[in-house]
Amino acid sequence: MVALLACLLVAPLHAAPAYALLGREAPDFALHALVGGNVRLSEHRGDVVVVTFWGSRCSTCRAPLAALDALFATYQSAGLVAVGVGVDDNANASREFAQSVRVRFPMLMDPDKGVARDWQVDTLPMTVFIDRSGKVRAVTRDVGKNAEAVYRSEIRPLLDE
Repeated sequence: MVALLACLLVAPLHAAPAYALLGREAPDFALHALVGGNVRLSEHRGDVVVVTFWGSRCSTCRAPLAALDALFATYQSAGLVAVGVGVDDNANASREFAQSVRVRFPMLMDPDKGVARDWQVDTLPMTVFIDRSGKVRAVTRDVGKNAEAVYRSEIRPLLDE
């Protein structure tokens, strides 16, 4: 009985599901950016890449995008690449949302959700961190108000490698 209680006290009530892509090569993609041309992930091998998935109806997506934009501005010269991937069905809603958040990194469109499926996106916002060799090293889900600190704690070690 004591062991059972100890397990209940230590175990989180709602543990995030394991992310199957951790430690594996990130699935490549080529998506159209709202501004500019296509972006292909594999062209950024050698950089630290952060891919954040968002939707126009996601009320908690704005703050993490703004936090990532601030870090992108700081660490771009050190080899950080950031991209946002919109998974909306409605292209107009995606376009309006992407323009309203005003980030400096490319906002990409995944209207058929093929990339989201390949990347096993299970919630929005969801952010994936990729090392310079192209391997998925971390994932965060809906980090809330602590987004900048959480993202920085994942990005800095990858940039230092």
